[in-house]
Parts: sequence; C-alpha cells; structure tokens
Amino acid sequence: MEGGGRKAEGGRGSALTVSLHEAGCIRFGSFTLASGKQSPIYIDLRRVISFPALFRQVVGVYAEAIGGLAFDYLAAVPYAALAATGAVALQVKRPMIYPRKEVKTHGTGQAVEGAFEKGSTALVIEDVMTTGGSILAAIKTLEENGLVVRDVVVLVDREQGGKAMLAEAGYRLHAVLTINQMVDGLQEQGRISAEMYQTVKSYLESC
Repeated sequence: MEGGGRKAEGGRGSALTVSLHEAGCIRFGSFTLASGKQSPIYIDLRRVISFPALFRQVVGVYAEAIGGLAFDYLAAVPYAALAATGAVALQVKRPMIYPRKEVKTHGTGQAVEGAFEKGSTALVIEDVMTTGGSILAAIKTLEENGLVVRDVVVLVDREQGGKAMLAEAGYRLHAVLTINQMVDGLQEQGRISAEMYQTVKSYLESC
C-alpha cells in the first residue's frame, strides 16, 4: 500500500496551533500526565468539540492527512478521538468503527463497535500521542477481531517515544503537528514568554 499522510505545514499548521491555544487546548504551567510524570505543557483536545469553528478546522486537517492513505474503515481510539473521527468519516464519506476499552458483558458483547468485514483495513485515528501505549492497545483489539492495521494518524505527537514504538511494531505514524512545532509556533507569535519557552524546550529534550 502506498502511504504518506500530509502534515499541516506552514500557515495552516501555525493557524491551527494558535486556534488551539486560544481555545485553551494548549496550556502551560505544571501538570501531571496520565503516566504520573510532570509536564510544563498540557494538550487537551477534548475541548475542541466545544468550539465549532475550531472543530471544523481540526476535521479539515485530519481529512487532509488521510488523503493519501488506503483504508476501508476509520477506527477511533476511544474515547477522546471518537467525536473528531465521526466528523471526519462524514466529511470523507467513509465508514467508522472503534475498539472498546472494555468489552460489554451484556448485549452483543462486541469488542469492536460498528459493522465491518474481517480482512479489511482500518486506519487508526488518535488525538494526542505520547508513548503510543493506548494506540497499540486499540490496534491489538482491532487485529484480534480480524482487521488489518498499517497506518495511524494523530493530530499531535508529543514526541515521547510513540513514533518509534509504533514503527518497531510495524505501523506508520502520520502526525499533523508535533509538540515542538506547536511550541515554536507559539513562541514566534509571542504567545508564551521566553522563560516558559526554554522550560518547555528543555523538558522536551529530556524526553
């Protein structure tokens, strides 16, 4: 299969970063991540759905990023990516599925929600990737249920080992933005202080 998702480059990537910052999706300070580690920057893309113009912008860059990829279904990593993946599926007119985090003990007890055919290809979509652990867990569920996964698209790569982990497992990552691109863009726009910029860059280098 031919791959190669496209990044939101130049003005479009910068504009998206500014929009995310204005909506409070990029914050600076002291935060505890899901891993338990401390970080001077926090990216909360769950807020995107509350800002229609920003949501449309995000859906647009996702649709652009998947434009060169071959797939049968869009598969959202639960639960943060569900809303955006649904909107992207509507825009590109492709079916959507998603692996459950926990299999229901009632009803059909499906591990993957939606209608799909085994042997088909699922393109995995996530909002923010740190180490890639949640993405690999989602992929495992999809593959255990007969689907094929080759590519993963994320809106933001925090650049903390996720890309290498996915590559080692045989999957290709397509990131719309990296955290370094975002921080550099905000610094260029004068949206963060020189002190905070250095703090975040030092943190990212240590990761």
